[in-house]
Amino acid sequence: MKKAVVLGAYGFIGAACVRALQAGGFAVLGVGRSRETAQRTFPNLVWIIRDIAATPADDWQDIFADADVVVNASGALQDGARDNLTAIHETAIEQMLIALSVTRTKFIQISAAGVSEDAPTAFFRTKARGDALVTASSIDWVVLRPALVLGSDANGGSALLRAAAATPWIGARAFPQAQIQTIHVEDLAQAVVQAAGGEVGLQFVADLTEDNSHSFHALTRHLRTWLGYPDWTFEIPLPGWLLKTVGRGADLLGWLGWRSPLRTNALVSLENGIKGDPTPWRERGGIAIKGLKATLAAMPATAQERAFARLYLLLPLAIASLSLFWFLSGVIGLLSFSEAKAVLTDRGGSAAFASVAVVGGAVVDMVLGAGVLVRRWTRLACLGMIAVSAAYLFFGTLLAADLWADPLGPFVKVLPAIVLALLVALLLEKR
Repeated sequence: MKKAVVLGAYGFIGAACVRALQAGGFAVLGVGRSRETAQRTFPNLVWIIRDIAATPADDWQDIFADADVVVNASGALQDGARDNLTAIHETAIEQMLIALSVTRTKFIQISAAGVSEDAPTAFFRTKARGDALVTASSIDWVVLRPALVLGSDANGGSALLRAAAATPWIGARAFPQAQIQTIHVEDLAQAVVQAAGGEVGLQFVADLTEDNSHSFHALTRHLRTWLGYPDWTFEIPLPGWLLKTVGRGADLLGWLGWRSPLRTNALVSLENGIKGDPTPWRERGGIAIKGLKATLAAMPATAQERAFARLYLLLPLAIASLSLFWFLSGVIGLLSFSEAKAVLTDRGGSAAFASVAVVGGAVVDMVLGAGVLVRRWTRLACLGMIAVSAAYLFFGTLLAADLWADPLGPFVKVLPAIVLALLVALLLEKR
């Protein structure tokens, strides 16, 4: 049985490649940097856990041993706390090519339509430089450049499109000049299988895309119809300055570990359009790439897709609300120190105990409010919020049970905050 190594095997594209290669008769080895995500995505797959961007050529030689084909489905959209574009798109490729230079292993590079050295974003520029390293090498290589990839598993740009399509009542018009082509992720995976099997030749670069292109607005309308929602009651244009401001804010969140599809690279890519030329792939005898309507028909929308699209819109708002609620609670507690202290001393608590409780509680509240904004700490912060809220209600009931009947509801209002923190914690699945 032939052996394939898939880099980024639990990602949106990588996972589709794993399934297609297995169906095509390959034994697959997956490479990724999160053991937890790897085991959850493919619990029965053989995994090598590595930081792909930092793995040296010697390690790649061991990982690629006896492999017939290596599929590189790894990548990142923008520099951030977790990602370095040059490292993942260039340095890693260079190290892989060194490891493959003494073998006859085939290397399939999954790039992106529209990459070039003078592209407007670092994503496309670093991808282009990585592709150039591959095409200049003497190994057996294929570079596939898909357009916007759609699939049942929403991720990144496709999740953003679903969210934009699911906005209630009011639709937003953005990127009026942009033209976008799409490809079903399963078509991309089948193209990888064809390349792995040698059916389309070697040492060529090909765009993978449908024939037709769509405006961003038309694309979101198609997805809205697919989700089963009626036309918007109103449609409003989004000014460029607003989109740029949102992009810069998402860039800052990237340094806190969030991989938002609203980051500048993604928005600029959409603004400039995502297009390719399907002719070279077709002329090589590659599989037919479905058009947008056929792609959507191949993955019928259910209540799960509708719920995801709406929740994707609400999750950032929920996290921001939790952060603001908890941080301001701490700040207000310190600013109103005497009044907060009196709540305990008026009910028999000592002044020293009340002071420690107010200051300690305020500090904990502010730490949780700030911590929930950091991606790697968000779930832990949510669990901390639930635990602190439960302790607050328990000890508060023992010391000041009368506050349950307070007209302003200081205890009652904690209950929905607990539910909101629990909801965010449960929704924060990586894949």
